[in-house]
Amino acid sequence: MTNAAAAGSANEKKQGFFARYWARNKATDNNYLLKRDVARIAAGIFTTVLLFGLCFLILQPLLLQFSNSIMSRNDLFDPTVISIPREPTLLNYQTATRLMSYWGSLFNSLWVTALVAVLQIVACTLVAYGFARFEFPLKRFWFACVILTVLVPPQVIRSPLFLNFHFFDFFGLVTLFTEPLMLTNTLTGYLILSATAMGLRNGLYIFMLRQYFRNMPKELEESAWVDGCGKLRTFVQIMLPDAVPMLVSCFLFAFVWQWTDGFYTSMFLREYGVMAVQMAGLGDAFHFDYVRQVAAATGTQGAAPPIALLQAVISTGVLIGIAPVIVIYLFAQRYFVESIGQSGIKM
Repeated sequence: MTNAAAAGSANEKKQGFFARYWARNKATDNNYLLKRDVARIAAGIFTTVLLFGLCFLILQPLLLQFSNSIMSRNDLFDPTVISIPREPTLLNYQTATRLMSYWGSLFNSLWVTALVAVLQIVACTLVAYGFARFEFPLKRFWFACVILTVLVPPQVIRSPLFLNFHFFDFFGLVTLFTEPLMLTNTLTGYLILSATAMGLRNGLYIFMLRQYFRNMPKELEESAWVDGCGKLRTFVQIMLPDAVPMLVSCFLFAFVWQWTDGFYTSMFLREYGVMAVQMAGLGDAFHFDYVRQVAAATGTQGAAPPIALLQAVISTGVLIGIAPVIVIYLFAQRYFVESIGQSGIKM
C-alpha cells in the first residue's frame, strides 16, 4: 500500500506540473512559453550532438592508434577484427620503447624542450611588452615583421638559415680571430635563435603577449612609477604576476610544438636523441630490426616487415611519444583556459 500510495502521489505531482505548465502557456501570447522551451531544448540537443561530433573527430585518430597498438599479429591480419582486438598484447609497446630508447629520449626531450621553451618565453615577453607599452621609431614596421614570421613557413628560409649557422660569423667578428663557427646540429645554435625570439612560432607568442599587455590598465604602471619603481621593476613586480596565465599558455604552446617539431630539430638537435627524432626514425628502425631478426631466425637475407605490423609499431611510438605532453596539459589546463578567456576580452 505504501508503494502504491507513493506512485499515486508522484503521478498527481506530474499531472499537476503539466497542468500548471499548460495554464501558464495559455496565458502567454501565441504559446510563447512552449515555443521558447522547445527552441531551448532543440538548441541544447543540437549543441550536444555538435560537441560530440567534434570530440569524436579529435579523439577518433587517437583511439584508432591505441587500438592498433594493442593488437597482436593475428588481429592485424584478421579481416574480421576492426577496432577491438581479440588478443590484446603489449608487445608493440615493448618494441617501440626499445627501438626509440624511450627513457633516455624522454629525459633528453624534457630538459632540451623545457630550456628552449623558457628562453623563447623570456625573449618573447620582453619584446611583446616593448611593443605594447613603448614608442620607438618604425614600431609598426617592426611589428609587421613579427607578423610576417608567423605567416611565412620556416621551410622558405631553410637554405639561408642553414648557411647562416653552418658558417656562423657574428657581423664578421668571429673571422677576425678564427674560422666561422659551425652551429648546425648543435644546441647552441638553436638556443641563440630562441634567446633572440626567432625560434619556432615565436611571432605568435609575441602577438599573444602584446595583446595581453595592451589590455592591462596603464594605471597600474603609473601607480608603480609614482611609488618610485623604475620601468624594469614595474615590469617584473607589477606586470608579470598578472600575466602568469598567458605566460603559462605560451609556455605550453612552445613546449608542445617544440616536442613534436621536425624542422628545427632536424637542423640543430639530430644528435641529442630527442623524442621528435626518435618518432621520425621509428619506421626505419623497426624495418632494419625486423629484417635482422628474420635473417637471424631463418638464415636467409630477411624480408621487409608487413605494412600492418609496421603501422602498428609506428602508432605505438606516436602514442608513447605524445603521452608526456598530454599529462603536462592536464595539469596546466586551468591556466590555459584562464588565459584564453582573459586575452579575448578586448582583442
